Amino acid sequence: MGKKRLLETYSNFNSEEIDIREYQKLIKIFLKYGSDVKLIIHTAAQPSHDWAAREPLTDFGVNATGTFHMLEFCRIHCPEAVFIFTSTNKVYGDRPNALPLIELDNRYEINSSHPYFENGIDENMSIDQTKHSVFGAGKVATDVMVQEYGQYFGMKTGVFRGGCFTGPNHSGAQLHGFLAYLMKCAITKNPYTIFGYKGKQVRDNIHSFDLVKMFEAFYQNPSPGEVYNAGGRRFSNCSVLEAIQLCGEISGNTVQHTYSNENRIGDHIWYISDVSKFRKHYPNWNYSFNMYDTLVEMYHNMLNRI
Repeated sequence: MGKKRLLETYSNFNSEEIDIREYQKLIKIFLKYGSDVKLIIHTAAQPSHDWAAREPLTDFGVNATGTFHMLEFCRIHCPEAVFIFTSTNKVYGDRPNALPLIELDNRYEINSSHPYFENGIDENMSIDQTKHSVFGAGKVATDVMVQEYGQYFGMKTGVFRGGCFTGPNHSGAQLHGFLAYLMKCAITKNPYTIFGYKGKQVRDNIHSFDLVKMFEAFYQNPSPGEVYNAGGRRFSNCSVLEAIQLCGEISGNTVQHTYSNENRIGDHIWYISDVSKFRKHYPNWNYSFNMYDTLVEMYHNMLNRI
């Protein structure tokens, strides 16, 4: 649907469907456009933790090797282009789970005396000696390589470590994109399964519109090799239980859910992104959608598709 809409709206839009692992096919694209390329937003990825554990060679091939192809061809054929990479907060592994957390009625929360309480987890959290999941480890390799092409080669690379990216067109599945999948369950009245931590695990969520505005700000004034957390901060976050309640209120349906004691390996109990660094570098950027706004938009969009 997105591709069709772009083709109908923009006469100069072209779609090149290439697997980024296929070196010989990908290089033809860079040879075709060369230095005319001004911006690369690299979002091609295998996004599932559980799938990565089942198919680690494929996962690393897509997320790490494919990204290396993109970086190297950019360096050779369009070195002045801005290269934006969507990384993940899973580069921090399960280290956030060692934070001093408190269990409340519907969520886990960090101790109010901790430096992370006000704004969330910043980019200085260590990525070493922690369990990442196979998916997360591959993203660490890629994250560091994108930084290196900025620091070593002076390319205009930027790393955006995402929490939960979402929006009205998000195609959620049971083990990935929980807000979209949860809203789908609320509308269709299919049962939703909570995996571990009593459903009190907390995530921040950033709307796709706000994320793209971050990319735009970086493109206009890139800082080579920089790393930014990209999430909803304290402005937009919820636990699974809180999300179930919100989806029920918005849809008018009681969300049926079951519980599994087994949490996903390397999953975070509490994660809220500190985006202070990005806001300091780009003070004109701000959020447009909070959690409730995002879910309402998602609900109305899904009604037209389901």
